[in-house]
Amino acid sequence: MTSPPPSKRHKKDRIEESSTDSDSLASVSPLVVFAHGAGAPSTSDWMLRWKELLANALHAVEVVTFDYPYISGGKRRAPPKAEKLVEHHLDVVKSAVAKYPGHPLVLAGKSMGSRVSCMVAGKESIDVSAIICLGYPLKGMRGAMRDETLLQLAVPTIFVQGSKDGLCPLDKLMDVVKEMKPSNELYIIEGGDHSFKIGKKYLQSSGSDQGEAEENAVKAVAEFVAKTIKDHNVC
Repeated sequence: MTSPPPSKRHKKDRIEESSTDSDSLASVSPLVVFAHGAGAPSTSDWMLRWKELLANALHAVEVVTFDYPYISGGKRRAPPKAEKLVEHHLDVVKSAVAKYPGHPLVLAGKSMGSRVSCMVAGKESIDVSAIICLGYPLKGMRGAMRDETLLQLAVPTIFVQGSKDGLCPLDKLMDVVKEMKPSNELYIIEGGDHSFKIGKKYLQSSGSDQGEAEENAVKAVAEFVAKTIKDHNVC
């Protein structure tokens, strides 16, 4: 999960590759629709930080965020089943696409929002280039593995997961991604929890930095999205 430090040659190659990906994304300016998790709205500090990270890394024409009805307007009701959020989510996506026609569409989500994004991506009325799952909640409340939606996906997907995420056993997710038909990637934030927060002890013992860990993750996301958009356009 943790790769050894790259050689100087590899570092140079990685920098050149990142530069190429950045140029590629800047030339198409993807549209990103970013859905929040179950417990916090689109205005939470976490969502605002990752909205900025995604906007900068992907050179997005816009990162559209929104609130599901159960939590909009300051409400704090329990979230319904993910399936019941698909229609509202899809309406937001269609509205965003109408505002920015011609831009590659990328769906992103935090936890529950990533699960709903995967459901929305299967709708024939939209053309999705890539999905970004930030902390996918593979494990349900009663311990069941919620992999049906992932196994039905036809859209390239990248997962960013904390190695200490209690809602997503990494060994189970690795098994699922091997079975998925479209291209996919799993990026692991070592020591990170469900929201990628790394404990102080781990940071001290590993010499890691929270900000750097998240920046590296979003760079991996940008590289994946750049490649999938390129492949999508070729097709």
